[in-house]
Amino acid sequence: MTWFERIFGAVTGQIPSKPDNNVVQQAAANASLPPERIGIAGEYDESGLAKRVTLAFDEDPELTDIGSLWVSQKGATVVLKGKVPSQGFLEKAINIAEFQAGTLTVDSSQVNIE
Repeated sequence: MTWFERIFGAVTGQIPSKPDNNVVQQAAANASLPPERIGIAGEYDESGLAKRVTLAFDEDPELTDIGSLWVSQKGATVVLKGKVPSQGFLEKAINIAEFQAGTLTVDSSQVNIE
């Protein structure tokens, strides 16, 4: 199971294999939408940023889904919750989340390191 499937459920239709910040920026410019509300295919999506972050997690071979870390968003803040095996794992997840278009901050205050 992937990060995306575990957190957001089964996917209907084709999803891009890698989130594309250019698609997000173009959709935001064309539709006057906040970048954090742009979905994985450039559509409006309340959880667009969180979905793009989970897709980016799926693309990183070092960040396998551990089943105990959750991704959500509060506006333009990516919220990480749960447990991770190491500080390095958490730092990698934070780094990936920070570089998604629309991310202003990453809140990892609800993450425990096992």
